[in-house]
Amino acid sequence: MLPRLLVALVLALAGGLLTVPSAGAATDVRWLCLPGRASDDCRGSLTTTVQRPDGSSRVFTPSRVKNSRVDCFYVYPTSSQQVTPNAQARRESSVAAVTRQQASRFSRQCRVFAPLYRQRTLVALAAEDAFTPAQRASFFRLAYRDVLDAWRAYLDRRDGRGFVLIGHSQGSRLLRKLIREQIDPRPALRRDLVSAILPGADVLVRRGSDRGGDFRSIPLCRTRHQTGCVLAWSTYGVTPPDDARFGRTPLDASSSPGLALPSGRQYEVACTNPADLARNRRVPVRSLTRSEPLPGLLGVLLLQTYRGLPPTADTPWLVPAERHTARCVRSNGAHVLALRGIGDARQLQPAPNDTWGLHLLDVNIVLGDLVGLLGTQVRAYLAGR
Repeated sequence: MLPRLLVALVLALAGGLLTVPSAGAATDVRWLCLPGRASDDCRGSLTTTVQRPDGSSRVFTPSRVKNSRVDCFYVYPTSSQQVTPNAQARRESSVAAVTRQQASRFSRQCRVFAPLYRQRTLVALAAEDAFTPAQRASFFRLAYRDVLDAWRAYLDRRDGRGFVLIGHSQGSRLLRKLIREQIDPRPALRRDLVSAILPGADVLVRRGSDRGGDFRSIPLCRTRHQTGCVLAWSTYGVTPPDDARFGRTPLDASSSPGLALPSGRQYEVACTNPADLARNRRVPVRSLTRSEPLPGLLGVLLLQTYRGLPPTADTPWLVPAERHTARCVRSNGAHVLALRGIGDARQLQPAPNDTWGLHLLDVNIVLGDLVGLLGTQVRAYLAGR
């Protein structure tokens, strides 16, 4: 069941109390994270508590690569709690917390750029049936315009550096379009793409191939040392239901309104296992999460996911005592990353309902694997220059 606050906002939208904003001209690019600032939400302490199943723990602080020669361009997921269909491009607590949760750990390997953008909000997502297809398309076009402007502003700063694209959910969906139109057709940019990490948004490939869906030239990542490739998955802890939001190929453009992404039976949803790219064995994943709670609606949904309080510690970061394994599987017609608990780990619950699976955990449930993998890819990229 949706939290009461969200239900109230949905009813307000459906009743016409909130109006759809005009597209308007894009303002100057604004950044949530920008290298060179004294502080931002993509840096900060990396001190981590490793919790063990026997109740013991240890604390360590991982190092950052000095003078990194690679950048990360991060687009955050749907997290704005503003009560309009598209958010204003300003910092808010929910957006900043999600960015710290998902993106700040990558600062070990790269300089992190994270633009603020006029995303489709949580309210608009919850009330999506209250809007016409044309309105829903306009929400995504406005969000994409800001991301594209930020990308172009980033390119003016890049100075030939390698780059990584990181998103989740709405952020991954917008990056699918950005890569498809701005990077995939340009060999010079493709050569400097270290990788793209795009969970929770159904990246498409041609059936039986590692490319040919969203991207003509950029393949899926199949080895740890491969660069210029894409990682993509959506996480489920149980068999995806018949109406699952992720893992099944869209048959028409309604799944990505306003973004002109591919659809049709000739494609399939990609799944790459961050813990074992080459062989996709069911192996333990390395989870990493922030100790601070997520504010507002996302925090409530995490309580539902964990059937109680999420793991926490006295340090900014923790490795939870509860461990899981993961493997890409085809289940009930969906291609997903299937998560299983080890030992006494809690059975994680879908949120806000079964159709979403473990969408909120797509990034952090494998974040330790992703940061380690990115370090290997960065070294491979720099060795090949």
